[in-house]
Amino acid sequence: MMPQLQYSRFTLPLILASLTMSQAYADQADLSPWQVRAGVSLIAPKSNNGAIIDHTADVTIDNRAGPTVNIAYFIAPNWAIDLFGGLAFKHQINVNGNRAGETKHLPPILSLQYHFRPEATLRPYVGVGLNYTAFTDEKLDNGARLKLRDSWGPALQVGLDYAFDQHWTIGADVRYARINTKTSINGTAVGDVDINPTVYTLNVGYRF
Repeated sequence: MMPQLQYSRFTLPLILASLTMSQAYADQADLSPWQVRAGVSLIAPKSNNGAIIDHTADVTIDNRAGPTVNIAYFIAPNWAIDLFGGLAFKHQINVNGNRAGETKHLPPILSLQYHFRPEATLRPYVGVGLNYTAFTDEKLDNGARLKLRDSWGPALQVGLDYAFDQHWTIGADVRYARINTKTSINGTAVGDVDINPTVYTLNVGYRF
């Protein structure tokens, strides 16, 4: 009788755990594959963005915060395709430590995400994807014509969501994007600028 009792003591927790997991995945199956997040992001370019004009002018670009949104589509319980974007961010351009001009850029990022525990209260995930950056309204304070070429590059992401229920979450994530732009002044190429920002985001999400 003792072996049977010991067997029962081990199998009952396993059965309960299996039922709990089955219910969790059933709840996930009832949800729409669409999730929307809205939040605030800080775009922080790397500290040294390169030198132009025969390496005589050191370029730095300041940080900027603003509203962002991302839309995710879950192709499986653990896998999602995510599009991150927002309004164009305006950045100040400094040359040799002094303000020289400004530009706006729009950096949408398309990522494939893996969600480790999509049914849990704490939901960590990682992502890898592609960033496209379009520069607009480039200006130099001295009146010269500045042109920054659009850029393509890889992007990485790590994030964590806290789920209040099946639909609502709050979360934070960090992204890194490779952004390199060829720079010209008055039509003459003067060098490359590496922006390569780290993007810090706090958001509120809703799963439909």
